[in-house]
Amino acid sequence: MYNSSLLRVARIYVPTQTLAEEVVAETWLAVLEGIDRFEGRSTLKTWIFRILANRAKTRAVRERRTLPLSAFEPERIQEPALAADRFRDWDDPRWPGHWAVPPTPWPEDRLLAGETRDKLAEAIDALPGTQRAVISLRDIEGWSAEEVCNALGLTETNQRVLLHRARAKVRKALEDYVK
Repeated sequence: MYNSSLLRVARIYVPTQTLAEEVVAETWLAVLEGIDRFEGRSTLKTWIFRILANRAKTRAVRERRTLPLSAFEPERIQEPALAADRFRDWDDPRWPGHWAVPPTPWPEDRLLAGETRDKLAEAIDALPGTQRAVISLRDIEGWSAEEVCNALGLTETNQRVLLHRARAKVRKALEDYVK
């Protein structure tokens, strides 16, 4: 039930699909060995994904010996989620800070096409690791914010910011494609 999600999250930390599969296998072994120590302070799913994250981080360090520890911290890049020119100037007396040109709806038939799904997958794959993890777990796997925070060791605020930035980048990629 969780295997494909585990594989997706492991792939965020390790450089190859093969290593991700090995990390998932190690995770399942650790779950079997440690299930008697599960205290129920979180959901079983969160506990399993926390084990995965810890194993994947350890494996990534082993695979990339020169990787700095800061690479495992959530992104702290100060970047706007959307270009400033998409909004009215704050000096504009009419609706300062609102959309200069509101987003237009996308044609549904284009969004349902397989090609669009491929573009969506490419956009998500191009995101920085933690943003990719958060959007994958929240929007693809349907996890709650609390579950994502627990599994990835994020604060609620950081998870919200990462999700917002990831969604904005994916939306931009889809807008560019649809145009």
